[in-house]
Amino acid sequence: MAIRRTNTASVRSWPSLQGAAARVLRLTALGVLVASALAGCTTTARPAAERAPVSGPPSTAPGPPSPSPTDVYAADRPNQLSAVVASFPSRVYVPNSVSNTVDVIDPVTMTVVDHFPVGEEPQHVVPSYDLKTLYVAADKGNTLTPIDPATGRPGTPIPVEDPYNLYFTPDGKYAIVVAERLARLDFADPHTFAVQRALAVPCAGVDHLDFSADGTYLIASCEFSAEMIKVTLGPGGPALAGTLPLRAGSKPQDVKLSPDGSVFYVADMVANGVWIVDGATFQIAGFVPTGAGAHGLYVSRDSKDLYVSNRDEGSIAVVDFATRSVRATWHLPGGGSPDMGGVSADGTTLWLSGRSGHEVYAIDTTTGELRARIPVGDGPHGICVYPQPGRYSLGHTGVFR
Repeated sequence: MAIRRTNTASVRSWPSLQGAAARVLRLTALGVLVASALAGCTTTARPAAERAPVSGPPSTAPGPPSPSPTDVYAADRPNQLSAVVASFPSRVYVPNSVSNTVDVIDPVTMTVVDHFPVGEEPQHVVPSYDLKTLYVAADKGNTLTPIDPATGRPGTPIPVEDPYNLYFTPDGKYAIVVAERLARLDFADPHTFAVQRALAVPCAGVDHLDFSADGTYLIASCEFSAEMIKVTLGPGGPALAGTLPLRAGSKPQDVKLSPDGSVFYVADMVANGVWIVDGATFQIAGFVPTGAGAHGLYVSRDSKDLYVSNRDEGSIAVVDFATRSVRATWHLPGGGSPDMGGVSADGTTLWLSGRSGHEVYAIDTTTGELRARIPVGDGPHGICVYPQPGRYSLGHTGVFR
């Protein structure tokens, strides 16, 4: 039974049509989480007997080391394009979750130059690990539609079960299909997407994740049960390492590793800011208020700032990594609903979808001024700015290292 999302795409809600028994079980689990949150945010490891069985033998390894021992994003400097992508035309790909289409924007003319249909409820446009292909993840359509970034044109859809989001392990060995509706992380072949191992997760609404600097684990947000999960990626394959309850009623969203690899930042739409999570101990290390509806997280090209889109107040907060505090807040003139996106290759423009406004925003990263509002389809979500600097992609709308 699919999770229904509102046409305005303001929030995603837990489906009301679940069976009575399932509702009781979830409410009981949430009651335990709320009690844990009130007692303090602590790691809660689930006994092995409570975990759903997994199958298959895949193991993972760390990815290529960063050019800098102190900055995981050192390969993402302005215009530092890989030879693989250097000849691709600069475009912004916009999945419209309600229209079931993709709009393609030319960032020079700030106009839509192409438009095509895709599977039902496209959520994110995701660069492949090898940078050669983009995938439109349509969870209700159960498809990944490949796009050739050399031409901007779509190919034949690939059947994939519930691809709400898509990531790649740091070694490039597996794609991770985030099956939100099915409460699974599916480790699949990164080219055919045949599932090698399905890891059931003990939470509701798993949707975004990021990897540790050494590639040995990931942490993921669970939007509908107000918690995070940690998954180890060792020789024995992926395994649940624990859960971390957040504040009662929280809605954790995007997840991003700090440049020095010491902590993760987690956007929370209800707490209206970002949690700072120590991945090694899997404990809360702090909280930074940013604005109402904190949702998307993007690192500046110099690795100094984190851009946080505050969807419910129409603003972008600029968090200084060094001080872990907001140094500036940019408000969209006339308001808006900034959601997901990415930074231009030269680092001068932050592109974000306007989830409720049928538009895309281009924001100057030097001044915070709105450069353009570009009309697109209904329910724009995880837009992809491409190409971008980096040696390989970890997925989502473009997490490069």
